[in-house]
Amino acid sequence: MNRAFSPFVKSLFVALLAVSAAASANEEKKPAHAEAPVAKVDAAKGATLYADGDAARGLPACVSCHGAAGNSTISVNPKLAGLNAAYLHKQLLNFTTPERNNAVMSGFAKMLTDEEKKNIAAYLGAQVSKPNAAKNKDTVELGKRIYRGGIAEKSVPACASCHGASGAGMPIQYPRLGGQHQDYTAAQLTAFRAGARKNSPQMTTIAMRLSDDEIKAVADYVAGLK
Repeated sequence: MNRAFSPFVKSLFVALLAVSAAASANEEKKPAHAEAPVAKVDAAKGATLYADGDAARGLPACVSCHGAAGNSTISVNPKLAGLNAAYLHKQLLNFTTPERNNAVMSGFAKMLTDEEKKNIAAYLGAQVSKPNAAKNKDTVELGKRIYRGGIAEKSVPACASCHGASGAGMPIQYPRLGGQHQDYTAAQLTAFRAGARKNSPQMTTIAMRLSDDEIKAVADYVAGLK
């Protein structure tokens, strides 16, 4: 009796082994844990956080320093309106590292989640920057020459080669400079030159070749670009 059924039993055993192997293979293909859903960037939430801050966390409103819709009226605080969202997000990340240590911004940036950083950046990127103007007529020609043609004898490239003829910049990599406050632009070039700002090796190299007068001249010129 047992011998009569042994081929059947053997076949059943082989089939069970095959099913078990297939199940194991499927389990191996499954991720160890389900991936968390990626949050959608929400510019509206960014607008609210920009305008109101978050009192519960001691986070002040960005608008108090950077102005309505990112158009700062304080010359040492940058205009953020119209800057590329990915570039802005990168800067907020850099503020949380030694690459761009800032006594004010570093603390605030560390309080924001990555989602909040992206939301604020999306909001600001959709705003329109208000025009500005050069102030020093005695240096505007020098600034123009540097911006458009660089300084060959110092191996300083034309600023326009990266930031565009109108100062609109290139998404992510090179920021908009047109209309930016003179004081802010000059301060950043000086920080690059001194090594205090470290998040662009290229800009550090270029700024190290510029004199104080050249920095002031080009900063003033770009303020008037549209």
